[in-house]
Amino acid sequence: MSGAIEPVASGFVARHADRTYAAALGPGDSEVVLFSEEAQEGFEAVSGYWRTIVLREDLDWLVLVRTVGAFGGEPCLVLDVSEENGEESLHIAYTGHSGLKAEALGYWMVDHGAYEVVVPRDEVFSIRVERVPIPLVPAASQP
Repeated sequence: MSGAIEPVASGFVARHADRTYAAALGPGDSEVVLFSEEAQEGFEAVSGYWRTIVLREDLDWLVLVRTVGAFGGEPCLVLDVSEENGEESLHIAYTGHSGLKAEALGYWMVDHGAYEVVVPRDEVFSIRVERVPIPLVPAASQP
């Protein structure tokens, strides 16, 4: 794998009260759950970690972190990395817009419109980690 870029699982990350946390959206539209690996004031213990719910507007920032690249000239999302017999493989999901093209590249359909495949690491190009900003004030609901 190239030096500085390591594929990571997709997920939300938030900054609150001068600390950075793994996060999840909800339970309400204006709320975010923050997760910690250590006990902290205001966090409750849940199955080996701690969590608390805060308002999105109380965060410094909220981003979706995901690792993306290109396979067969088409965009993909890196879901996982594995190694077998010294060979590194990437489990990727197709993020293009043509199911026919995905199938032609060897992806298999895992759900309607969703395609995945496991390929050797050296067949995925332009791997980079993206940080997609999430608005701190959720969009107003449409009636």
